Amino acid sequence: MDKRLKRILPKVQKPSRYTGGEYNQIIKDKDSVDLRVAFCFPDTYEIGMSNLGMSILYQTMNSLDFVWCERAFAPWGDMYEEMKKEDIPLYALESGDELKKFDVLAFSIGYEMAYTTVLDMLDMSGIPLRSEDRKDLLPIVFAGGSACVNAEPMTPFIDIFLIGEGEEMDNDVLRLLRRAKQEGWSKDRFLEEAAKIQGVYVPSLYDVEYNEDGTVRSYTPRSGVPARVLKRIVEDLDASPYPVNPIVPSTEVVHDRVSLELFRGCVRGCRFCQAGYIYRPIRSKKPDTLIRQGIEAIQNTGHEEISLLSLSTSDYRPLSGLCDGLLEYCESRSVGLALPSLRADNFSVEIMEKIQKVRKSGLTFAVEGGSQRLRDAINKNVTEEDVLNTCALAFSGGWNTVKLYYMLGLPTETDEDIVGIAEMSEKILHCWRVNAKNKNRGVRITVSTSCFIPKPHSPFQWEAQISQEEYLRRVNLLRSSIKAKNVVYNWHDAETSVIEAALSRGDRRMADVIEEVFHNGGRLDAWTDYFRYDRWNRAFEKCGLDRDFYASRERQVTEILPWDVIDVGVRKSLLIREKERAYRSELSPDCRKSCSACGAAALLKGAKCDE
Repeated sequence: MDKRLKRILPKVQKPSRYTGGEYNQIIKDKDSVDLRVAFCFPDTYEIGMSNLGMSILYQTMNSLDFVWCERAFAPWGDMYEEMKKEDIPLYALESGDELKKFDVLAFSIGYEMAYTTVLDMLDMSGIPLRSEDRKDLLPIVFAGGSACVNAEPMTPFIDIFLIGEGEEMDNDVLRLLRRAKQEGWSKDRFLEEAAKIQGVYVPSLYDVEYNEDGTVRSYTPRSGVPARVLKRIVEDLDASPYPVNPIVPSTEVVHDRVSLELFRGCVRGCRFCQAGYIYRPIRSKKPDTLIRQGIEAIQNTGHEEISLLSLSTSDYRPLSGLCDGLLEYCESRSVGLALPSLRADNFSVEIMEKIQKVRKSGLTFAVEGGSQRLRDAINKNVTEEDVLNTCALAFSGGWNTVKLYYMLGLPTETDEDIVGIAEMSEKILHCWRVNAKNKNRGVRITVSTSCFIPKPHSPFQWEAQISQEEYLRRVNLLRSSIKAKNVVYNWHDAETSVIEAALSRGDRRMADVIEEVFHNGGRLDAWTDYFRYDRWNRAFEKCGLDRDFYASRERQVTEILPWDVIDVGVRKSLLIREKERAYRSELSPDCRKSCSACGAAALLKGAKCDE
């Protein structure tokens, strides 16, 4: 360990974030590999080490014998200041080597508010921020993750975007880079060859023109690259890599448990939900695979909980049998089983009894809208009766904590819909009084709201976000409508949501704003401790861009959108149809009842989703 590092670690919170040496980390001889990859997560250790995708890709890239993939995270403020004082560059946890010695910096970007932290990590590594200033082939800067389905705001900084799922794509790109390094290719030649790999977006090979009103006029591909970049998927999840021996963090992290991914995609089609569209088509793992992987991961880590993950866990058809298979091993060993992402319309007594066998956690349901009309408009397919019946089951089974999530500012929302959230809370409270198994313990009902953010590749991608002032008015209306002491109301701040909306629908010109924020101290903007609304507004003003042009402007369906260069496999005609149905409060059936012909099945060789 660097002597300077030894001096500063006693001065910071949680020094184990920065030391490496964890159980199950992968160590290789750096002189025996051809490529060194710094897998960079633009957030803190606790967040990155809780990310299943990072764990999967860490082992996937390390499965190549010519690659050593190591991890790097953004330091918290105290460590950041000490590293600056001592002139310590950002380094990888496994070897302690500074990142500028690596061949690849690969960023996982799942959230737009992490953009400034990407720049911060490049800067701390001593690597030029902009791709055009990195003339040589190496180091090359990659980025993937859900935020990259609109890559445009970060295109000047990133050489290659990996669109879709990386288990196969990442290694294809690394094999090509190994060849380029061995044969002495130029950076331009490598980028042109990489762009031929499905899922690879090389922004420097596309020219963009704008209309006088600021909208996009055209995207023109160069060097024979595809007009649109089709995302990459993994077809067989049972055969795809899964880390049964993941790294065991040295300190407490956000999700300190084994995570099992049941399936990718979602059958529901909620119109506000970007994930429900960009992760199509639906592909499931077999219960036997999940049981084996879960047991092996517990044995290899000593974790005390398994969490079953998906966009809608209770939609996994063999869920009951899967729980039985896991509990047969877990129950006698006091290993808990957690099922987040349950739906109120298919919660069952049987599942409820299974998940409370070891330890009981609170129940959380995303209701989203305060009236049936609004829930139909967003295609939520959950009724008030579903919610109340589910709560009755839970209360009679001994639960006394329920969390309900809603969004304010959804298209077509009215004040009546907002008051409906308070009214439903009152009905849930009454439901507890009627059904509670033990009334002496009391009940806690938590209502949480966030501000709706229109996201690319969803049916609401053309919608306007409501203003900050209007969001706060709706928050206050709901606050005044909630009367019961047993109901706690929490709301997400509007300022972050406004900036997130602008970033999520931004174009290439947004890069100047992001860089201006960074140069004025912006980093870790996903954290309220570091986010400064005024700093972002000043950056927009200095760069001559209108924040509201991106955040709160309604778009016409004929407009060329910055993210149209990315093809996630879902037809735009389907998104337009769903948008139109929203304004008629017209439901669309889920994928198991009737195929919507969204187009995503074409990504599968068999052209059939796993229903």
